[in-house]
Amino acid sequence: MQSDRPPRSDQPPQGAPERPRFQRPYRNPGGPGGEHRPFQRPEQSGDGLSPRMARARENPPQGSESWHKPWVQMRTFSYHPAIYPAMLGSVSSDAQPGDWVTVYDKNGRPFGHGLYNPAARVPLRVIHHGEEPTDDSYLYRLIDLALDLRLRVLDLPARTNAFRVVNSDGDCVSGLVVDRFADVLSVQVHSLGIWKRLPKILAHLHAQLGTTRAVIEVEPSVARHESIRVQDHKSDDVRTVRIQEHGIKHELDFAAGHKTGFFCDQRENRRRLAAWTRGKRVLDLCCYTGGFSLSAKVLGGATEVTGVDLDEDVVGLARRNANINQARIEWIHCDAFAYARQMRKDGKKFDVVILDPPKLIDGRDEIEREEGLVRYEDLNSLGIVITEPGGLLVTCSCSGQLQAEDFERLVIRAAHRVGRKLQFVDRTGAGEDHPVMSNCPESRYLKLLWARVF
Repeated sequence: MQSDRPPRSDQPPQGAPERPRFQRPYRNPGGPGGEHRPFQRPEQSGDGLSPRMARARENPPQGSESWHKPWVQMRTFSYHPAIYPAMLGSVSSDAQPGDWVTVYDKNGRPFGHGLYNPAARVPLRVIHHGEEPTDDSYLYRLIDLALDLRLRVLDLPARTNAFRVVNSDGDCVSGLVVDRFADVLSVQVHSLGIWKRLPKILAHLHAQLGTTRAVIEVEPSVARHESIRVQDHKSDDVRTVRIQEHGIKHELDFAAGHKTGFFCDQRENRRRLAAWTRGKRVLDLCCYTGGFSLSAKVLGGATEVTGVDLDEDVVGLARRNANINQARIEWIHCDAFAYARQMRKDGKKFDVVILDPPKLIDGRDEIEREEGLVRYEDLNSLGIVITEPGGLLVTCSCSGQLQAEDFERLVIRAAHRVGRKLQFVDRTGAGEDHPVMSNCPESRYLKLLWARVF
């Protein structure tokens, strides 16, 4: 889940055999909130409803007079939290944007409850499945369960003051992502229903966590699709904050960073890397603010660490973090593809190579056109070529649309194209504070392969 600064390349490594086309079909599981689906806003009526949604209000089903209002009825069965317009049938006339609604199945039986927004790309986010009445108090019960996992079960504050607090669909709170960074909550909102309740949610979280400030982000496309007025809730005046992870200090800059400011999902993978780096030469491609680089040097005792990233601002942050930890690391502002090609041309190799690119597949159309797949394969071919025989390759994908087994096949293909073999020693993903619910498995977006190169 890295930043939105993808290196671009459509050229295969020099001397590589012709790339075979990827096998069909590539599954399209659907992402949390449907982020991967290309969105085209339908024509809308004056009240923001599409023609189909407007007709749904005008034709209530027989027997709906006794249903608990406001309500919506499903046209098809789905246990997924994100319900798209084509999956909805009738809607009661009193259902307003951001409301709790009772959800009925296509046979008119009570199915659950959710937050409704008729003009959104995801008009219904089902929060609760069951017949018992549900209101805001249920939302706080879910948030308390999320807090219990992090604070009591995992005891994360004993290890770090930076962790995921609420993981959207992974905690049954669709549309809300919250990270804790020291005394600051970094919040991403993807739902109008959550947005309307945000002040009380933040007050509840602050009281439980002892935090005092919040940085709030709503992506412009989300604000437009959800009809969110971003001026209604302002962030606190905070630019930077320092955190600690496994004894390493990091300074976050919310203006220069991406997403919620720091990628907590790689925390345990950064610690795991340190076991492989003592006395080694390490290359961290797409290093962002230096998380893997610092673990390799400070925890792992690497003799030589090089971090490369295309984003000049985050390279500056990485350099600052190295200075804070008194770690000597070479930082290079450069496209990852171009740098790896130059290393291959120069015959330079590394004992450990980390490939942690940003999301290279942004939607289903890129799966169909194979654009992102080509970029992943090219980057992995380059990384494998510049890894010493017997050295370690750690390659990552944060593209939720790319399944784990397809990513592994892609990496194997990349190795064989350049005449190398891989000995897989581990497969990991996001940390325990990024849980995945059974009815939304595609939110298991982060995939890491650990392999020795031969």
